[in-house]
Amino acid sequence: MSANDAVLRTVGLTKRYADFWGRPGPAALDRLDLDVQPGEVFGLLGPNGSGKTTTIKLLLGLLRPSAGDAFVFGRSPDDPAVKARIGYLPEETYLYRFLTADETLRFFGGIFRLPAATIRSRSDELIALVGLSGARRRRLGEYSKGMARRLGLAQALINDPALVILDEPTSGLDPLGAVEVKELILRLKAAGKTVLLCSHLLADVEEVCDRIAILHQGTLIERGSVADLLRDDTRMQVELDTADPAVLDAVKAAAGAHLRSVGPPRERLEARFRSLIAKARQR
Repeated sequence: MSANDAVLRTVGLTKRYADFWGRPGPAALDRLDLDVQPGEVFGLLGPNGSGKTTTIKLLLGLLRPSAGDAFVFGRSPDDPAVKARIGYLPEETYLYRFLTADETLRFFGGIFRLPAATIRSRSDELIALVGLSGARRRRLGEYSKGMARRLGLAQALINDPALVILDEPTSGLDPLGAVEVKELILRLKAAGKTVLLCSHLLADVEEVCDRIAILHQGTLIERGSVADLLRDDTRMQVELDTADPAVLDAVKAAAGAHLRSVGPPRERLEARFRSLIAKARQR
């Protein structure tokens, strides 16, 4: 697919925040060129202050760029028709404490001007999907952080979006909840949705993302498919379908019939991430 087919595309996207006196400061985001293709799960990674949240806000039309352009579905992020096709889960879950889950989804469904029948059916489906069926009529002020996070996910999907932007979606979730979120992301991909994922949990990103981009101090320092970025061509890995000691000894001389695959092993994403950030800091 070409850049013109991209769901998200940035060209030289730059953002500088002004100080108290209105003077532009250092670039929070510096000349970012990026594209996210239809149906892929794209990971946006970086340490705190790297420009991830700024990038998301620019793509959502919540900030104006200092230079460059951002396109969502080939159009301006400010276009209301574009916003109607996006589902967004922010890093912090901001929901009304005195509403129930049903009332919350009805409120957000109303913002998208969805028919009442659609809101009811979508609410039933999403509340079950995020595991809140037993707490759907409780006030959100009684929810734990993990429960509020689950409802935030449901809220992000109420409009059946074509593009889902998730900022730290597993924050506050227990390990089982985190696994369920990863499974949900893969289901969204299988349904043809495009997902932009920001997360500090690199193992999660490694498991669900097709491609990733790594930012450091507002600058893109690496991007590509997860398989390519984690490839280690300095070593070779041989995988056998047996642990028979005799076979293992025979491999030293010849592969034999038990050879399953030969290829470079993959480095862990966390190790690759730390290495890239360390080199960027040295520069």
